[in-house]
Amino acid sequence: MSDSAESFPDILELNIGGVFYTTALATVKREGESLLGQIFNGSSKVTVAKDSKGKYFIDRDGVLFRYVLDYLRNQKIVLPENFHEKERLKQEAEYYQLPNLVKMLNSAIMSPPKLGQLQHSKVPPISNSNSISPVSMEGKTPGYITVGYRGTFAFGRDGLADVKFRKMSRIIICGKVSICREVFKDTLNESRDPDRGESDRYTVRFFLKHNFLEQAFDMLADEGFKMVGSCGSGTNNAGEVKAGMDTEEARWQHYNEFIFERR
Repeated sequence: MSDSAESFPDILELNIGGVFYTTALATVKREGESLLGQIFNGSSKVTVAKDSKGKYFIDRDGVLFRYVLDYLRNQKIVLPENFHEKERLKQEAEYYQLPNLVKMLNSAIMSPPKLGQLQHSKVPPISNSNSISPVSMEGKTPGYITVGYRGTFAFGRDGLADVKFRKMSRIIICGKVSICREVFKDTLNESRDPDRGESDRYTVRFFLKHNFLEQAFDMLADEGFKMVGSCGSGTNNAGEVKAGMDTEEARWQHYNEFIFERR
C-alpha cells in the first residue's frame, strides 16, 4: 500500500522499525534532496507503506531515527555524553541521504570534542594506585547490573485469541549509577530516582524508555556483561482483578530478574 505526495497530511505519524514518531510534513521535507524529502514530496521512485494503524512505515533503526529527526528539525545534532553508536548513526544518515549530517558525524568520530559541537565519549580513566573504583585491563569498570520486569501475556484479538504475546509495563534497572549510564546511555530513564546527579552510588529506581528486553540484553553484551543468574515468580490474581484489566491476563502475571556481571 502506498500514497502519493498529495495525500500526505501536514502532521505525519511514522513507524520507524517499530518505534513511533509524530512530526510535521515540512520537517521531513526540509532537505529536498534527501530520501525522506524525495519520498514525501513525491519525487522518489521509492514508495512508503502504511502499517496496520495507518502510520507510514520505514524499515530502519527506530531508536537512532530520533537523532535524524532532531537534525532535520534543528539543522544540527547534539548527542548524549558517552554515545557509542556514531558509526551506526552514520549508516542511517547515509541511508537517508543526508550528507551534512554524515560530515558532522565524521567530525565527531575523528576529532576530539569541542565546546558547542557534538559531544564525544569520555576516555576511560587510567588505573593508578589512587583510583577509587577498580578498572579492568580493558578499561572497563567491573560490576553488576540487575534487569527486572513485571509482565503478563496479552491475548490476541481479531481471530487470534489463541495467540499470546509478552506484555510488560517497564524494564527496571538496578546497579551502580555510572555503570548503568555507561551501558544504557540515552535509553535510560532516571525520572523516578530521587537522588539524580550523583554517579558514584547505587540505585534501584532506573528504568528503560522502551520495553524491548532483548535490546537491553544486546546493550549489556556490547559492554562486556554476561548473565550470571536469573529468577522468576508467578502470581495468581484470578480472584482480584484491577479495573480495566483482562481477567485472563491477570492470571499470568509474573516477575523476573536477570543478573549481569562484568569482570
